[in-house]
Amino acid sequence: MPAVDVVDETFLAVPPPVVKAAFANRDSWRTMWPDLTLEVYADRGDEGVRWTVRGALTGTMEVWLEPVLDGTVLHYFLRADLPVPAGPREIRRETTRRQFAAKNIAFDLKVVLEDGRRPGVPPGWKP
Repeated sequence: MPAVDVVDETFLAVPPPVVKAAFANRDSWRTMWPDLTLEVYADRGDEGVRWTVRGALTGTMEVWLEPVLDGTVLHYFLRADLPVPAGPREIRRETTRRQFAAKNIAFDLKVVLEDGRRPGVPPGWKP
C-alpha cells in the first residue's frame, strides 16, 4: 500500500471536454505539480488521464472526469511513496499537503472554467 493515498472529488459546472482541456497542456502540469515529473500511461480522452509520478513522490496519479448533470465530477487520485523512508508524522504531513494541493487545483479550475456560472444555469446565460 502506498504511503501517500489521496482521493478527492469536486463538481465543476462545465462539461468533461472543457475540464480535459485544462489537463491536456503539459506545461500546466508543472504549475499544478511543480515537484513531480509526470508521464502519461493512459490518456482516456474526455474521461481523464493517468500518469506515473516521479520526483518528490513515486507512484501513480489519475484525474477521472465523470459527466454528472450539467457538469463534471473531477475525481483525483494520487497513490505514491516518498523517495526516502519516512515516519508516520512525515507521511501524514505529506498526505495533508497533497490533499490541500488537490483541492486548490480543483477550486482554481472552478474559478477559471466556470467563469461565474452556477450549477443549473445554462452555459452562456448571463443575468
